[in-house]
Amino acid sequence: MPHIALAETDEEILRCHPVMAQLRPHVPMEGFVARIRRMQGEGFCLAFLTEGDEVRAVAGYRVLDQLVSGRVLYVDDLVTNAAVRSAGHGAELLAWLQERGRVEKCEYLELDSGVQRAGAHRFYFRHGLSIIGYHFRSGPLLQAEPET
Repeated sequence: MPHIALAETDEEILRCHPVMAQLRPHVPMEGFVARIRRMQGEGFCLAFLTEGDEVRAVAGYRVLDQLVSGRVLYVDDLVTNAAVRSAGHGAELLAWLQERGRVEKCEYLELDSGVQRAGAHRFYFRHGLSIIGYHFRSGPLLQAEPET
């Protein structure tokens, strides 16, 4: 039976990396725990679904108060291990996130999804989410220092 928990120890955070790296391959294992710890200091939570001893799905989220939407549970990351996709783990974790939002008195669950992630979009539509806007990004704000 799958179990969902918050990653609180360094070991639990590290166990989430292989699955998270499937969505965020640019985030190396080195420094992953430190980065999550820094984000946790800003309200980030890392939830993970296990089946037996295996991490099957991971979600990063935070509770935000926004003028546009009110209090929301914002999902930064939601990923199921590709080897076990379509086994219901993503749906179970999404339902857990929605319940967490209710517990936190959130009006909505919100997330962004890359335009290229058609499979993820189908998943979100099947689970009652709708597209409400676009997400825009500027170019890099910090320039790399020239090598000397």
